Amino acid sequence: MKHRSITGTILYTSKKPERLDQPRGIEHFRFTHHTDGKVTLRAHCEIEDPHPTVLRDIVYSLDEHKRPMDCHVRLTVDDRFMGSGWFRFAEDAVECESYGPAIGRLSQRVPLNGPIDGMGTHPVVADGYLLALSDWTDGEKRKLRVMLPSPDHRGATPPMISEVNIDVLFLGRETVTVKAGTFAAKHFQFIDDGTAGMGGQHPPYDVWITDDADGVMLQGGVGGYMQTWYELVALER
Repeated sequence: MKHRSITGTILYTSKKPERLDQPRGIEHFRFTHHTDGKVTLRAHCEIEDPHPTVLRDIVYSLDEHKRPMDCHVRLTVDDRFMGSGWFRFAEDAVECESYGPAIGRLSQRVPLNGPIDGMGTHPVVADGYLLALSDWTDGEKRKLRVMLPSPDHRGATPPMISEVNIDVLFLGRETVTVKAGTFAAKHFQFIDDGTAGMGGQHPPYDVWITDDADGVMLQGGVGGYMQTWYELVALER
C-alpha cells in the first residue's frame, strides 16, 4: 500500500468542579494520506456526558487542494438511531442525501456562492485539522466559513446542510506535553463573540495541534457552560 496512515485516540474529560478530570467520552481516528495528495479522515466518537449520549461515525475526504470532497455521517443519540447522511461538494454547491426518523428521506442542494474554508464534521480531531489547512501568522485573526452536518454544538441532530461563520485567533507556537508525548504545537482559539454568525452561544474553544502538515489535535478545551477538555492519549504515525 502506498498511502500513509496516522491513527490515534483522544480522551474527553470534564472540567466541571463536580466531575473534575472524570472521563466523559472518547474519540478514535485514522487519517489516510494518499500519494495523489488526497486525504480521508475516519473518526468514531462517543460522548457519554452530558446526557443524552452521542455516538458518531464519520468518513470525510479532501482533495489534493485541501478542499472538501465528500462526507458520510452516521449518528446515534441516547442509543437510538438519529440519522445517516452523505454530503458531496461541487464547485458551486454542496449536496446532501440523508435519512432519519425525525426527517424522513431528505435531498438537499445548497449553492455555495463563494469559497468555503472546510467542513466541520464535529470530531475534535477534525476541528484541529481544519486549522492546519492554511498558513497562519502569530496573532492573526480570521473568520472561517464552514459547512456543517448539524448546527448543534455536539452535532446531535439529523444530518443536513448547515453553515456557520466563526472567528479563529492564532495565539502562537508552544511545546505541549500530553499522554501521547511531547510535541511542537500551534495554539488556536475559536471565538464566538456574536459577530461571526453563531449568535455568541459557543464559549471560547482553545485548540493545540502538531506544528506540521499533519495538524493532529493534541489537546483542547471549551470554557463557559461546557467546561470540557480533550487530550491525545495515543498516536501512531
